[in-house]
Amino acid sequence: MRTIQFREAVAEAMSEEMRRDENIFLMGEEVAEYNGAYKASKGMLDEFGAKRVIDTPIAELGFAGIGVGAAMGGLRPIVEFMTWNFSMVAIDQIINNAAKIHQMSGGQLTVPITFRGPTGSAGQLGATHSQAFESWYANCPGLKVVVPANPYDAKGLLKSAIRDNDPVLVMESEQMYGDKGEVPEEEYTLPIGVADIKRSGSDVTVISFGKILKVAQAAADEMAKDGVEVELIDLRSVRPIDYDTIIESVKKTNRLVIVEEAWPLGNISTEISYMVQKRAFDFLDAPIVRINTADTPAAYSPTLMEAFLPNTEKVVKAIRGVMYMD
Repeated sequence: MRTIQFREAVAEAMSEEMRRDENIFLMGEEVAEYNGAYKASKGMLDEFGAKRVIDTPIAELGFAGIGVGAAMGGLRPIVEFMTWNFSMVAIDQIINNAAKIHQMSGGQLTVPITFRGPTGSAGQLGATHSQAFESWYANCPGLKVVVPANPYDAKGLLKSAIRDNDPVLVMESEQMYGDKGEVPEEEYTLPIGVADIKRSGSDVTVISFGKILKVAQAAADEMAKDGVEVELIDLRSVRPIDYDTIIESVKKTNRLVIVEEAWPLGNISTEISYMVQKRAFDFLDAPIVRINTADTPAAYSPTLMEAFLPNTEKVVKAIRGVMYMD
């Protein structure tokens, strides 16, 4: 094992796969000459050349469509969005073409394409650059959606995404690219659709994913001081969702808190809440509690952003609420 940054894990995953398969290429804004907006493709232009690491114009709809067409033709493109906020320009190609071509062609065509880039808020970026769209895309049949929370998962999940014959969205975070973590030197992949139990506990289940997992981890550490054992689950994948791991945990702890960087209406925590009450209602000793972003566009002010996002204090309050109900 060695310690590397999240961005290095991403670059390693892409480079290893491109060495393995000459049909894989990377395209997106500033991925080549500039080594990526967040340096997640550093050194790849030098190794693979301009035919396989391609700088595009600022035209997400156009280069996403080129990627879909290339995948239909037998190549395996990796399309980077500088931020998933910009993917809204390309959403027609993602949900109307990439997600549906296999079914609409009667199984004759596959679309082995990976869309990746940063999601969610990242400081003072304003309302149109601070949005989490994981639940939007997870709502679309034909897509797989993964949200890594550390360098180890980033590399293993991205390699699996690139090898998958279906379109996979890998949604990262600008605030995690500098994070460090242990990553094996030997090659590995991680299965899409399998959650990870970060810590075992018997008192309350807390579920999260992506960069907000740090908030949940901090809350679990705080509750441990009071003797409360939190079972912390990192979803890793939000389509498909590992319902079995969630249900087994709730059957053990009898309580559930879900922490997510998304608006409250119609998101991943809503879906999990429904499935838990459907499959484990009799095991619940308290109502399910969700922690989401505020139901408003993101602000520019740092103090308003602090109020907008999930934080440790909110999660601790929620855990205490389900633990100490009258």
